[in-house]
Amino acid sequence: MTKFAKPNATIKANTAAYETTAVIDPNGFREYDARWQVFDQINLNGFFYLGLGLGTQMKRHHKDVPSPKVVVGHDYRSYSLSIKQAVMNGLMASGCTVFDIGLCLSPTVYFAQTHLDAQGLAMVTASHNDNGWSGVKMGLEPRLTHGPIQMAELRDIVLNADFEPATEGKGGSYQQRFDVREAYVKHLTDGVKLSKPYKVVLATGNGTAGLFAEDVFKAVGCDVIPLNTEMDYTYPHFNPNPENVAFMKALAAKVREENADLGLGFDGDGDRTGVADATGTFLYNDKLALILARFLAKHNPKATFVVDVKSTGLFMVDDVLTDTGAEVIYWKTGHSHIKRKVAEENALAGFEKSGHFFFNQPASSATPKGDLYDDGLAGGLMLLRAMDNQQKSVQELMAELPETYQAPTYHPACPDEKKYGVVDHMVEHFKKAFKAGKQVGGQDIKDLITVNGVRLVLADGTWGLVRASSNVPSLVVTGESPASEASLDAVMVDLQTTLKNEADIADFI
Repeated sequence: MTKFAKPNATIKANTAAYETTAVIDPNGFREYDARWQVFDQINLNGFFYLGLGLGTQMKRHHKDVPSPKVVVGHDYRSYSLSIKQAVMNGLMASGCTVFDIGLCLSPTVYFAQTHLDAQGLAMVTASHNDNGWSGVKMGLEPRLTHGPIQMAELRDIVLNADFEPATEGKGGSYQQRFDVREAYVKHLTDGVKLSKPYKVVLATGNGTAGLFAEDVFKAVGCDVIPLNTEMDYTYPHFNPNPENVAFMKALAAKVREENADLGLGFDGDGDRTGVADATGTFLYNDKLALILARFLAKHNPKATFVVDVKSTGLFMVDDVLTDTGAEVIYWKTGHSHIKRKVAEENALAGFEKSGHFFFNQPASSATPKGDLYDDGLAGGLMLLRAMDNQQKSVQELMAELPETYQAPTYHPACPDEKKYGVVDHMVEHFKKAFKAGKQVGGQDIKDLITVNGVRLVLADGTWGLVRASSNVPSLVVTGESPASEASLDAVMVDLQTTLKNEADIADFI
């Protein structure tokens, strides 16, 4: 049996050793995704190791399956295809059956797992990260991607070269299944027909969603206005990311120029959505999530919803959700965490403030098919269905929500190896403050939510959050107040003051 050397993180490019060694920076194994700067922190040999490690992990989790099936796809970047080929070679070397679905969205891979009856997935993508980054979203079973436990297990397999390559005569195999694209578009749109041709601007930032978005929204009857939907992996205008201000400003301007009903912006791998209303105002995704939850709850009494800890506090006090008997669970930020919690709780839907939307199978035909986990296009379609069902614009639906004051999301830099320790200090600091009856922002602490960092809720409903970013070396700091801008400012200033005592971060306001 072939013996593999452990990977090395220090070998530099343009050397003979770089061509014959697997280069992998251990910090690329993050909380639930794997991401590196290519080809500095990882090389193609390293991605081969990643595929071999994932294949080994698949075989250990599916001992009764002789050759576990893995769906593999890639996003539109200049280097993604070569990385995917390296990952596929590793998977086949482990004995897995690879279904290559080609250039696609992350949601297409999730769909293909069920469509092709596959056990696993490997989507080569850096999502919304800038060019120069890549990584792989992975899963061992349908509709779930790696969480911290699976990621740690994979990291140990790869870094220790603890592989189980295929034995002679029992190697893996390859199937090209580019036909999945058509099946995915049909699955999204089948049976969905709007009552009128809504005028919708679709912005994809020249990323992968440009291959899908127009076909999907035209199929349900929309009058589509494309914005930067041509494929161009140099991203000549801006990075495709609904949290990118330039991206969203361009979308908003196009909505106003075309007098459109709605603007939808999608990230580089199509699993996140950003929205601009007919006035050209771009909207917070957690408020949009509440609109969708209200719509779903009206047709599905006693539904359960999962939202991430960055989301608006209105979920806990909303009259519509209360009247329908809905339960809302605040959970860890991250697409993998929300997916798993939705599955665990059999929730009707899950929502993440960054624009990830997760729809389970609803009981009512008044809502579209819900087996569309983590899908930006499905999120856009669901919003149009909510508007159409109630015959209201998105700004009218938004106006029905109570006003709140929301802080921007700050990302103070903090090294990957230090950020979780900083957050642990913050959790302990506010636990002690809570126990001692100390005030924050001039108010008593009403509650602490510590499932993901610390979210401290004050007496008037104002809250502030500090958590570690799952994907980059930084913290995440944000907050909201239903009471006043002054209350929001007070809690944010106190968070900043507390963080200044941490030596490993910089000022963020």
